[in-house]
Amino acid sequence: MKRINAPRRTASLSAQLVDSLRSHIEAGGWPVGTRIPSEQSLIEELGVGRSTLREAIGALVHLGLLEPRAGDGTYVRSSSELQSVMVRRASSVERDKVLELRTVLEEYASGAAALRRDEAQLCQLRELLADAEAAAAGADPSAATNVDALFHRAVVRASGNDLLVEVYDYLGTALTSSLGGLTWDTAHAEDHARLHRRLVDAIEAQSADEARDAAAAIVRLTRDHETE
Repeated sequence: MKRINAPRRTASLSAQLVDSLRSHIEAGGWPVGTRIPSEQSLIEELGVGRSTLREAIGALVHLGLLEPRAGDGTYVRSSSELQSVMVRRASSVERDKVLELRTVLEEYASGAAALRRDEAQLCQLRELLADAEAAAAGADPSAATNVDALFHRAVVRASGNDLLVEVYDYLGTALTSSLGGLTWDTAHAEDHARLHRRLVDAIEAQSADEARDAAAAIVRLTRDHETE
């Protein structure tokens, strides 16, 4: 019977380089969406051969962390393999299902935030709420969507659940894309702002039930608006 080859006790140079580059990406050294340094620059900086570097870059492309663009270099696609898989999966299903997932995550996170938030987090939520209302008043949908995404991430962080924060961040692109492309008329914009104020008030009052209800109502408003 053929024997199974025993694993090497030391990792190859390319495997070590994959681990090093992956850690660099996860730590934000190369933010998502940015182009990584040129091949020659990395060879000089890292002191490795061209074939070793290409092998490592190829492995990271296969894992979904990097994305080569013909004639334009290589870009960071995601900060981890898990993020790549989860965002790709969420982006492949109906938006209504993404909104259902968003409801589950944000409803729980909002209730937990009401019980666990500190004063600094509450202050940040108030500031982001003001920024969101200013962006909406400025009739800039892109700016309003970006601030709204920051607001909801801040709510999740205030939950104090590091694992929930990690999952939400991984799915952030797919979750916030559910707001993209929506044209909010005056009535919907006012309802949207009112529900966000209600959510922050509930978190400040440490009312978990009210915070969960407000979070669910925000997602419901988005879903209902999409179907009109």
